[in-house]
Amino acid sequence: MVSKRLGRQEGGKRKFLAIIDGTPECARAASYAARRAKASGGGAVFLYVIEQDEFQHWLGVEKIMRAEAEAEANARLARVAENLRSIVGIEPELVVREGKVEEEIHKLIEADREIAILVLAAGDNSDGPGPLVAAVSGRSGGYSIPVTVVPGHLSEDEIESLS
Repeated sequence: MVSKRLGRQEGGKRKFLAIIDGTPECARAASYAARRAKASGGGAVFLYVIEQDEFQHWLGVEKIMRAEAEAEANARLARVAENLRSIVGIEPELVVREGKVEEEIHKLIEADREIAILVLAAGDNSDGPGPLVAAVSGRSGGYSIPVTVVPGHLSEDEIESLS
């Protein structure tokens, strides 16, 4: 499946996918993805997934919570994109989806055949690599693209020198 994947993207530009969430390490993943995209002439895609489990309330409350969650997702994506736009000079694609994070990552990768690399950043504390890295590394089926894990302790200068 990987060979088919790589073959289909030859005509398009290679995209780097970073997941934006509430963790401090997501900014490192986004920075690395944007810098690699610029260096390779590709694109960056930033995905924010709104967890559906947050909306298990009465219909009126659910609508309000869903609207607030969507506003927060768009605001968080906009902040990350604006920061990297000014630093790196790249215009990322911003995607908001609702569902389970791992499933939505997989669906986006399958839907956008130009996404060539999933970029995650490990947490830099003693609690482990972070929820997303742990979830992806435990995924039995894996993904049809490579996954790059950026160490959580890297500074912006170190990320820039790597990309």
